Amino acid sequence: MMVPTLASERPSVETRRHDKYDRLIATAKALPKLRVAVAHPCDEASLGAALEAAALGLIEPILVGPPGKIGAVAAALGADPSAHRRVDAIHSHDAAARAVALVRAGEAEALMKGSLHTDELMAAVVRPDSGLRTARRISHCFVMDVPGHATPLIVTDAAINIAPTLAEKRDITQNAIDLAHALGVERVRVAIVSAVETVNPKVPSTLDAAALCKMADRDQITGALLDGPLALDNAIDFGAARIKKIRSPVAGQANILVVPNLEAGNMLAKSLTFLAGADAARIVLGARVPIILTSRADSRVTRLASCAVAALFAAAQRTARLLPEV
Repeated sequence: MMVPTLASERPSVETRRHDKYDRLIATAKALPKLRVAVAHPCDEASLGAALEAAALGLIEPILVGPPGKIGAVAAALGADPSAHRRVDAIHSHDAAARAVALVRAGEAEALMKGSLHTDELMAAVVRPDSGLRTARRISHCFVMDVPGHATPLIVTDAAINIAPTLAEKRDITQNAIDLAHALGVERVRVAIVSAVETVNPKVPSTLDAAALCKMADRDQITGALLDGPLALDNAIDFGAARIKKIRSPVAGQANILVVPNLEAGNMLAKSLTFLAGADAARIVLGARVPIILTSRADSRVTRLASCAVAALFAAAQRTARLLPEV
């Protein structure tokens, strides 16, 4: 009889190898430090991550929040944040607004979520007068380090767009492709994922998948090979694709998975995390700067990887204007 393994008995995320993330972090450390406005870093996880990323040379944080709260958390950590610029804010909403203002003024090149709700930060980002909007739809990407999978796997969108339209999926796909290039992926392969690998009018996501592939044929989506609809198994497993007799340059080797909706993406990412032991760095794209959108449940290495991903994307933006202004 097999005895179930309790979560507390599984190997700690900090004791596992993270070769894919280690490579991303090493590459980002060679870049100039990314100036990041950290909105309301008022708990140990968010302030500690910002200070550690700074110590590693990944970011130059600007700590935006109530000075008393930041000071108390720093004292609890035994850390000294005095080497970093601080901008006083009254509360979390004010911190989000002031962090966005720093970006608008050109004093920061990225945003980082602290101990405030995602909606608070994103509401400040998407305001018409924020100065951060572009012509591109804002979307979220998980950059996943899946044990046994050779390369990082991008899953999008699992956190921002609930039920995206075809036009919104076009932007979601293009954002992910731009990210893959920024991370150094030489040949970007995008699988538009559904429950099946054939077009079926009764399954709307298969129609969107077919349309997105045709949009790529017409250069409405650029920089990658696209195929879809593909079921998850034949998107990432050669054997499954072979059994289904799918002939495709993407099937079995996709490095981006575009999901039908937020629910599917969220469940996929959390399944990989909690059942397959994957780590999930998080970033929001489509605004004028990358947004590091970490979770309270993220491990130390995941938070650092999220900072590294943002640094690499910002470096790509410096050399090529990826996003047209509104």
